[in-house]
Amino acid sequence: MTIRIGVLGDFNPEFPAHTTIAPSLQHAGRALGVEVESQWLATPSLVGAEGERLMAGFDGLWAAPASPYQSMEGMLNGIEFARRRDWPFVGTCGGFQYALVEYARNVMGLADADTAENGTDSKHIVITPVLCAVPNRNPGDPKLVGPIAGIRMEPGTMLHSIYGGAEAIEEHFCNYEVNAEYVSRFKAAGMRLAAWGLQGELKAFELPANRFFVAMLFQPQRAQKQPHPVVTAFVRAAAAFAKARAAGKAKA
Repeated sequence: MTIRIGVLGDFNPEFPAHTTIAPSLQHAGRALGVEVESQWLATPSLVGAEGERLMAGFDGLWAAPASPYQSMEGMLNGIEFARRRDWPFVGTCGGFQYALVEYARNVMGLADADTAENGTDSKHIVITPVLCAVPNRNPGDPKLVGPIAGIRMEPGTMLHSIYGGAEAIEEHFCNYEVNAEYVSRFKAAGMRLAAWGLQGELKAFELPANRFFVAMLFQPQRAQKQPHPVVTAFVRAAAAFAKARAAGKAKA
């Protein structure tokens, strides 16, 4: 069986956060006995009806890091497509951040929700600069960089099950995180808060109404040990979705 994963983002061969996605998917596919093909979908291509038709040809969608994107509208449209149409979805780092922006805008009704990275005059900045930087960073590195330990999965979540309840050490490469002022509002709007850092900061969320919608500030594709359990779970969900679509049991 072969499944196709669309990677939402603007590929840069110099970014390890990008070049590790395809191998991570292939490692997971081999563990499951599934062939995985991946294709990058540039954010400008995700706008409008043509963008929806493009994404509909894939069995799962991965919102990649490296914001700001060439087209913010395109990235938000891609994430909305996955959420609204119930496509298997994973978002990492920037993909996690923009998934929160999309949810704030289109589910919570905060039409101007944005990330501080974009420098707008929005009254709802749901993504803000990292408050607690990791120590001993190299000059020029992001505030959160390298493997960070002590990530705790919330009991009752999909991630808690995927990790077997264990705390995790995960790779980070980012300068922005969730604005703590909005965390309770996200939960009240139906989001499942799924993972926490040592300072109580939100590291991941899920959408319980969707077949597989998981977004993380960390980057499982960069983990030294592969296949990564989250990527494996995502590929498994995409394979199940592909089978259901082939059998006419899922909407295409």
